[in-house]
Amino acid sequence: MKLIDPPPHSLSRTAFINVYGSIYEHSPWVAETLYDSGLTETDRDPNHLAGRMAAIVNAGGTARQMALLRAHPELAGKLAVAGKLTADSTAEQASAGLDHCTQAEFDAFQNLNQRYSTTFGHPFIIAVRGLDRAAILAAFRRRVDNDPATEFETALGEVHKIARLRLAQLAAST
Repeated sequence: MKLIDPPPHSLSRTAFINVYGSIYEHSPWVAETLYDSGLTETDRDPNHLAGRMAAIVNAGGTARQMALLRAHPELAGKLAVAGKLTADSTAEQASAGLDHCTQAEFDAFQNLNQRYSTTFGHPFIIAVRGLDRAAILAAFRRRVDNDPATEFETALGEVHKIARLRLAQLAAST
């Protein structure tokens, strides 16, 4: 496992938030809380850092967790079409080919996005890296019928996967 460089504990608070504030989509409070709790040499390990960040989210309470889920964009949604996703989300959705949907796939995503957000109050979230459009649509179709508690926990688990992947990518690029 490649370690993060420069070491997170060597950064100022501002620099740390600039680098790690977007690991959890539009939720810099996770990185702020982590920094304020103290960083050590072991935080250079992206898996260790991901675990600490996940623990902060898990302890954040339902309201903060729901806000975190709502901060995520829809898959192949309006923001993607308008080119207004974060750089991370744009790259992640493109890696799964979501920027090349057929009209039928795009329509399916739009219908599922509407149904899902109406049912659960947040967008469908899945770590798309390594998946293709067919696998994502299949998961979407399976999960849209979950009960709200199960889907809330599933979506949080996917957010943690996304964060872990983003930290691993950050370590790989240093």
